[in-house]
Parts: sequence; C-alpha cells; structure tokens
Amino acid sequence: MSETTRLKSLRIALAAFGAMFIVGLPLFMFVVWPSGWSWHTGHSHYPLMIVGVYATLGVFLLMAARNPAAHGSLIQFTAWSSIVHGLIMAFQSFDGTGNTGHLVGDVPALLVIGIVLLALAPRGEVAALRQRSA
Repeated sequence: MSETTRLKSLRIALAAFGAMFIVGLPLFMFVVWPSGWSWHTGHSHYPLMIVGVYATLGVFLLMAARNPAAHGSLIQFTAWSSIVHGLIMAFQSFDGTGNTGHLVGDVPALLVIGIVLLALAPRGEVAALRQRSA
C-alpha cells in the first residue's frame, strides 16, 4: 500500500471510529444490543462514564483525521488501549456470569479498531517528515 493510500485510509478510519465512539457506542449500549456491549446489570453509573470517555476520545479522533501525522501518540494510544481493553474483556467474559455475548460484540470491535489503526498508522521517517512539514 502506498503512503498516500495509507494516509487516506487512516483518515477514513479515524473519522469512522471517532463517529462510532460518539454515536454508535451509546446506540449499541442502550438500544440495539446491550448484552453485547454493556457490562452492567440493574442501575449503574458505569455506562454513562464509559460513554463519556469514549465520546471524548471520538472527538479527538475526528480532529486527528485532519492531520494524522501530527497525532501519532493519540493514534498509538487508541490502538494499543483498544487491544488491551479488548483482551482483558475477552478474558473476563469467561467469568461464568453470562458475559460471553461480548465475544461477538465489543471484544472483536475493540480488537479490529486497534489492529486497523496500527496497520495504517504513519511509520518512522515518513511520519517525522510529514509532521515537520505540517
């Protein structure tokens, strides 16, 4: 994949993931399929806290989509924290409390986000050159 194609794809991915974090996460957690996305039962403050954190991250991902080379740390953080979060949730989904639905919901979603961002992230000298010229 050429660097131009990689950068265009990264911009699209950042915008898509940002929008998903802002709009899609609340929609799936509260309306469409709560058992595949939400880890609470009964009354809990947890869902709103998660939505708040991810919506904030979504806004920053949308801003990073304009100039990804200048936001390498944010892209790396989003990628690696998504992978770590997904792996921890995968492990916890086997705790015997009926959380295995997450293995086809938020767990693969987070792993895909992390892998896509790592695959598309600007690399080495190319990223440094782009950042200097921005």
